[in-house]
Amino acid sequence: MKAIVLEQVDGKTLAHVQQTDLPAAAPGEVRVDIDWSSLNYKDALAITGKGKIIRNFPMVPGIDFAGRVNRSDDPRFSAGQEVVLTGWGVGENHWGGLAEQAQVKGDWLVPLPAGLTARQAMIVGTAGLTAMLCVLALEEAGVVPASGEVVVTGASGGVGSTAVALLSALGYQVAAVTGRESTHDYLRKLGASRIVPRGEFADTRPLEKQIWAGAVDTVGGTVLAKLLAQTNYSGCVAACGLAGGFDLPTTVMPFILRNVRLQGVDSVSAPLALRTQAWERLANALPDSFYESAATEITLEEAPEVAEAFLNNAVQGRTLVKIR
Repeated sequence: MKAIVLEQVDGKTLAHVQQTDLPAAAPGEVRVDIDWSSLNYKDALAITGKGKIIRNFPMVPGIDFAGRVNRSDDPRFSAGQEVVLTGWGVGENHWGGLAEQAQVKGDWLVPLPAGLTARQAMIVGTAGLTAMLCVLALEEAGVVPASGEVVVTGASGGVGSTAVALLSALGYQVAAVTGRESTHDYLRKLGASRIVPRGEFADTRPLEKQIWAGAVDTVGGTVLAKLLAQTNYSGCVAACGLAGGFDLPTTVMPFILRNVRLQGVDSVSAPLALRTQAWERLANALPDSFYESAATEITLEEAPEVAEAFLNNAVQGRTLVKIR
């Protein structure tokens, strides 16, 4: 098969598109012919070697993919069945989706929901699944459209842009936080009711004026601290990213005095039942216009170069990788 293969030479990570063979199948595994994958922040870190993502080399990156079962040693899946995969360490410690085929555990696969094509599933991808899990967390905390305005940070990125589109489609008033003026029109097309400059989150106090009924935060650090200080009484912040740092310069005051909930959201090891629920909601909630505006399509050969641009914050929305 053709794949991006990462190797380490003299401490440097090298990425090459080449022909290679899958490792031997283990009991219960499923071989998938991959049609579409995507480029995520974690993939960009792995491909460029700028993050300690890969521990064992050689490795095929790609933390998500969609395609068709080639053959299966798991009775739940049959040849020709369409499936999607996100997370589970695939593309990190198990060969991943930036390749023509993958060999994975059946427990890691979700049947492609009715109403979604494989291409659409990868426009959604890991980022979209994470966004949907954040929306589910807000709903579970009682944040509904009537509760008030919801804010999304890192709104022009993969998770953020999908969260904006989802929340808008579900009837929420959405404020989108971004540091790039060039993305304003894009975010409004996705459904943002207003744009908030990233500079307004540069510093924070323990408590500030209550503004947000809820939040989806993809940034962390001072941005997350300010969100907590500005969240309404009994509001919820769903936190899923740390691009702005993993420190949290806040106090217990939002939690104790305003009953604010900070809900961490992980998509890598989310249980199958929750994944299935999220994918079904995604298939029904996202408008057709999202798929037309939220993705840039590249080839497998272009992925290493685009990975560099990804880390330089020069990419908006989702980056779709056409495998076949």
